[in-house]
Amino acid sequence: MPDSRVVLITGAARRVGAAIARQLHTRGCRIALHYRGSKAAAHALAESLNAARAGSVLTVQADLLDAGALPELVETVATYFGQLDGLVNNASSFFPTPLGQIDEAEWTDLIGSNLKAPLFLAQAAAPHLCAAQGGIVNIVDIHAERPLPGYALYSTAKAGLLGLTRSLAIELAPRVRVNGVAPGVIEWPEDGQFSAVERETIVDHTLLKRMGSPQDIALAVAFLLLDAPYITGQILAVDGGRSIHL
Repeated sequence: MPDSRVVLITGAARRVGAAIARQLHTRGCRIALHYRGSKAAAHALAESLNAARAGSVLTVQADLLDAGALPELVETVATYFGQLDGLVNNASSFFPTPLGQIDEAEWTDLIGSNLKAPLFLAQAAAPHLCAAQGGIVNIVDIHAERPLPGYALYSTAKAGLLGLTRSLAIELAPRVRVNGVAPGVIEWPEDGQFSAVERETIVDHTLLKRMGSPQDIALAVAFLLLDAPYITGQILAVDGGRSIHL
């Protein structure tokens, strides 16, 4: 029987977020696709998924750095579908911050998208998730525990998200399960942050000697959200073994 749970996914218009949305929708979930600036991509994805199952997908726009707007985002979704069963905190900024050059704008962006927004979204969603006995999955990073050189602020933000995941698991127990997925090499940044040589070196350090795919992350999220009723407070690395081989 299809799963009719309602899941809000941040940063769901493209890349990993879109793969998560497709996978959960395939399982029967109803999806709220959050986007910030990727309006065309979000609406195209929603149109495709709604064509497969009418009325199953809603698009919602918000700047996650505006914490005051996040309760309204949650209420929009819960009101539209009549419930909210799951939250996937996927949206994330990622760029290098060389020590000595870090400024407050970079702090606001990286901490805001990777830590502050997940906290305030979880807080706003908590009453609905408790009522539904639902779940949260945070997209963390293997570099939360093994910092990436040159990315001190990003690594710190993800380390905070790892800690938040475990804290929320305690705070929201026993009604809401909270877990995280820590990706390794899944998709390269689109702005050319890593050279071809750097990419080859990174992939070579994975035990499986290859990149993963957005679908690998999507399957892990679906497992934790839908198929793991006795798992909470855990971080699942989906990284081809890279985190034990750094």
